[in-house]
Amino acid sequence: MRLIAAALFCLALSAYAQSDRPKGLQPLPEAPPPPQPQIDPSLEPEVTIIKRGTEIVEEYRVRGRLYMIKVTPSHGVPYYLIDEAGHGKFTRRDDLDNPVSVPLWLILEF
Repeated sequence: MRLIAAALFCLALSAYAQSDRPKGLQPLPEAPPPPQPQIDPSLEPEVTIIKRGTEIVEEYRVRGRLYMIKVTPSHGVPYYLIDEAGHGKFTRRDDLDNPVSVPLWLILEF
């Protein structure tokens, strides 16, 4: 008996809630697409490819500063020389994915 009374009460509440709708509602217009991010062209890396015999050297620069060199020997696995701190001291890495390095951002430059 209580179950039937509770069900009837719920039906009455839903009917009451639907009857209180204001008349003349219009659907919301579609939201505009999000703005496209503006990419600074000076931050795009410049890549210079140098062939030395059968070896290929790729130099990566941003704003004229060399930050990475990829060396692909004629036989063997490519390796990378990376200037992680921006001081001109390159460290060798055999793989860019391992080990995980801490991101370094340039905050202020004099």
